[in-house]
Amino acid sequence: MKRIFAWGALLFGILYFALPLIGMTNFSLKMRRGVYSFDAYAVVLSDPRFQETFTYSVIMALVTIVFGVLLVVPTAYWVRLKLPTLRPVIEFITLLPLVIPAIVIVFGYIRLYNTSSWLPLTGTTSGTNLLLMFGYTTLALPYMYRAVDTGLRTIDIGTLTEAAQSLGAGWTTILARIILPNVLVAVLSGAFLTFAIVIGEFTMAALLNRPAFGPYMQLLGANRAYEPAALAVISFGITWGCLGLIQLVSRYQKGAPPQA
Repeated sequence: MKRIFAWGALLFGILYFALPLIGMTNFSLKMRRGVYSFDAYAVVLSDPRFQETFTYSVIMALVTIVFGVLLVVPTAYWVRLKLPTLRPVIEFITLLPLVIPAIVIVFGYIRLYNTSSWLPLTGTTSGTNLLLMFGYTTLALPYMYRAVDTGLRTIDIGTLTEAAQSLGAGWTTILARIILPNVLVAVLSGAFLTFAIVIGEFTMAALLNRPAFGPYMQLLGANRAYEPAALAVISFGITWGCLGLIQLVSRYQKGAPPQA
């Protein structure tokens, strides 16, 4: 009986998620009346605004990933090595973006860093991009920190650090050549999740008036019929592509011995 219930729940979950996707995909292929075609996808992919906004979001995602790795890896490493009593506090801080809405965070940014403040980041394009990158880093912090912290838990960072120091390695060398390679899978997992978050994020980019992919999706959805469905399918594919890469990298690196 339990097995039947479990399979029934699994089937219900698959149908609950798959049927809307199938329906949306089917609708996106009906732009040409009476036949199935990829006209909607061709229109979207050839739209200069799609190319501009998608390129902008990809660049912002890559910058956010680099900044997040430089921020999270040394912090998580130092907390585990030297400040284990502060782990609950750090974990609580990193989880705050899950309970604080993005609109609250971005309004706080605008209030603190507007053109009349002590640090007018919103007064220039580069400053606004920097502010948006900080916002994206904040949104991705729970996922990046958890991934890296889980990776650090699987290795003996104390022994590795002592061995590296006995050979004369400095802190930068330890982080770059020992700790980072050993938590690379965890870092990549956090990076792919960060990429998926940045690509689809709407609130911060819209309120900071940046040409990102999320606001473009909303604008297209308000003015077109078939193209938004095609764009949603593309976005879904990007997200699942990131999840697939996480699984691929995890399997490739599974069982690899710690590097010293």
